[in-house]
Amino acid sequence: MSPFVAEYLGTAVMILLGGGVVANVVLKGTKGNNGGWIVITTAWALAVFVGVTIAGPYSGAHLNCAVTIANLALGKLDLATTLSYIGAQFLGAMTGAFVVWLMYKDHFDQTDDAGAKQAVFCTAPALRNPPINLVSEVVGTFVLIFTILHFTDAKMADDSVIGLGSIGAIPVAFLVWVIGLSLGGTTGYAINPARDLGPRIMHALLPIKNKAGFDAGYAWVPFLGPIIGALLAVALYSCIY
Repeated sequence: MSPFVAEYLGTAVMILLGGGVVANVVLKGTKGNNGGWIVITTAWALAVFVGVTIAGPYSGAHLNCAVTIANLALGKLDLATTLSYIGAQFLGAMTGAFVVWLMYKDHFDQTDDAGAKQAVFCTAPALRNPPINLVSEVVGTFVLIFTILHFTDAKMADDSVIGLGSIGAIPVAFLVWVIGLSLGGTTGYAINPARDLGPRIMHALLPIKNKAGFDAGYAWVPFLGPIIGALLAVALYSCIY
């Protein structure tokens, strides 16, 4: 296990579970059909927990280009490591999306709604207004990164750090959950360039019947918004501390 492999596997499993719950809720004929927003946001939070548990001991479990870019801006990563992490995240996201399609292929075939099928892979705005949609992604990612920067290790009275093991992934899961519940209704809270663009590319490549287009006119929003949000979070954190 290397940091690259950890980021790849952690992101792949996260997207498998996150994309999987969307497929279960929106595709025709599934047992979870019409499960609703609470089901989606809860499973996405738990998907992040699982991904962080897998990758955490080996890479720090970024699983998100915005997190990696924030660490680069803070001087915690060099450029080569940053590019390696981002590459692993995109490959992992594409792999996870492919497995979701493979598992739910029969349901994709039965579903007529092109938008629903695309939603399994990537986000789309509830109301299309790119400038405001961009603000939504910036704000959601700002909250994500700014809060992560305030995470602290559990310590004993003598300030020795206590290793929490896998349960250390719980705070980020709760964080993603509340972002989805509170801020996700506008754009679907991509808050991660790799999470949106990687599966979006897979959607364009896979042989899905009657599928929607790539939508380049919107795809830049969930790619650029999280990067801006991450950099703003780092800027404010650096000013305060």
